[in-house]
Amino acid sequence: MKLAQFKTKDTEGTRLGVLRGDVIVDVTDIAPTMNDAIERFGVIAKSLAEATAKTAYALDAVEYLPAVYPRQIIAIGQNYLDHALEQGAALPESPMVFMKLPNSLNAHNGNIVLPKHAHQVDYEAELAVIIGKRAKQVSEEDALNYVFGYACLHDVSARDLQFGDKQWIRGKGQDTFCPIGPFITTKDDIADVHNLKIEGRLNGTTMQSSSTSKLIFRIPKLIAFITEGITLEPGDVIATGTPEGVGVFRNPPVLLKDGDVYEVEIEGLGVLRNPCVAG
Repeated sequence: MKLAQFKTKDTEGTRLGVLRGDVIVDVTDIAPTMNDAIERFGVIAKSLAEATAKTAYALDAVEYLPAVYPRQIIAIGQNYLDHALEQGAALPESPMVFMKLPNSLNAHNGNIVLPKHAHQVDYEAELAVIIGKRAKQVSEEDALNYVFGYACLHDVSARDLQFGDKQWIRGKGQDTFCPIGPFITTKDDIADVHNLKIEGRLNGTTMQSSSTSKLIFRIPKLIAFITEGITLEPGDVIATGTPEGVGVFRNPPVLLKDGDVYEVEIEGLGVLRNPCVAG
């Protein structure tokens, strides 16, 4: 099942929809928001799956919102083998954890605003994991039972801020720097999350092309590692890292500029598209 949050010209507030073929069926009467759907999914899953198309919208007739509004966005650095190698970095012995801020949330088709004070804004295609229930001190063996679903995520990164600050919060946490969507795909629709093609395209040219099979630390390990001392709540997001091909390590570097469009596509999850505009 694919779920999206959106707005329309004819309705007020956030709407929740289920993708059905080439339309989005409005199911807001069953669950008003994605977060509500996640928390009550065990009770309403059948109703969402069987919802009839009382109101449906063409995919290009809605304004997408961030696929979820998480309390926390926890991200992982250097989690693809080839990405670590392109940096000349040693492979991490344990997951490298940092945070993206809630203000950085953005949606499918939303503008990535390139700040005036940042001059090296880079792209990072990533798989997002959306937590389905409260998770604390979870074992690796049980970890996937705490997952609600998966989505495309773009970990936009201002490299000059990231490297200049010697820590990553400001470089990763600028407004609009975390597009996620357009849909959350529930985990039952994905046969093997560790064998999905992941691709990033800049103005139609493939810059990143890899597979989630190349993750250094897989999702169960990440959930277990994080929840040792950090409680995750329903709707929280884990960004699992980006594969090789980012712009800053290319020769010459390829960085985002006004007018660019970056797309993140993950097998089975859809395409997340975002234009870039000057701040």
